[in-house]
Amino acid sequence: MAKAKYEVNQYLGVPVVADASGNYQIKREANGEFKLHSWRTGRHSKGKYRGVGQIFLTENQLKVAVVAAYPVAYKDRHAYTPMQRLTSEFAGDAVVQEAQQQLND
Repeated sequence: MAKAKYEVNQYLGVPVVADASGNYQIKREANGEFKLHSWRTGRHSKGKYRGVGQIFLTENQLKVAVVAAYPVAYKDRHAYTPMQRLTSEFAGDAVVQEAQQQLND
């Protein structure tokens, strides 16, 4: 019996941390910079993708804000690390816009 295929998206995201007010900020490296990384929906990923800015958890419990999402061919899915689950939380527009500036670099 063939395994059921599932829809796979690549999520380009930026790690985030909550500040004292509970607002998400970009998690920066010691030099103040940050990098975008790719994850994908996995077979056991939970939650529904609702849009840019949505927070998801990686398998290491890192919170990441989606900066961009792209469909991935099922056969190409192993090129990306699976994420654990999408949450119902969203990062603010300013965080998303700052992170998206790296897409154009």
